[in-house]
Amino acid sequence: MSHTPEPEPEPSVAAELFGARIDLARRFTDALVAEGETRGLIGPLELPRIWTRHVLNSAIAAPLFNGSVADVGSGAGLPGLVLAIARPDVHFTLIEPMERRVAWLTEQVEALGLDNVRVMRARGEDVGLEFDSVTARAVSALRTLIPITAPLVKDGGELILLKGHNVPAEIDAAQKVFKKFKVSDATVEVLGEGVLAEPTRVFRARVRATPGR
Repeated sequence: MSHTPEPEPEPSVAAELFGARIDLARRFTDALVAEGETRGLIGPLELPRIWTRHVLNSAIAAPLFNGSVADVGSGAGLPGLVLAIARPDVHFTLIEPMERRVAWLTEQVEALGLDNVRVMRARGEDVGLEFDSVTARAVSALRTLIPITAPLVKDGGELILLKGHNVPAEIDAAQKVFKKFKVSDATVEVLGEGVLAEPTRVFRARVRATPGR
């Protein structure tokens, strides 16, 4: 007989990462636990690691963002909604093509009263706007993700992409794409070592339309 796994209890570090906004983070996580599986946002096996693998994995990157940010393929709101909760001073645009996910994102923005978020139903390549930085999480490998995300970055702005263990191999495979889309200064930062059970790997790079900037 199958049963739904129990959701992960809130780790103590969550309150440190979210500070005064921890209540909003709890409400979002509770909603994801209650509705995420039935609405096709997360799989049932994600509940026992909902905080560690998803919410805190996203939140640890919050200090990296400033100005205007696009989250491409926002899905359940990871990382975009989590980052918007953690950083009310930054404006986030959540870009998502699937109608049912757009409905979820819009509901959460309203329920949580997030006035620093807008939701766009679109594919990344069809947005036609520019942002100070662009993020994505668990969307695709860099060589297919860069052509979607880099055109959304302002000249001199930054890609800040949450990646997995394979990111060094993805960088090797994407060199031609980097050149084509003027992506430079690529680095990988490991965030949350000794703080999170699973550290977050972040691919960071500049996008320069103008040489020398």
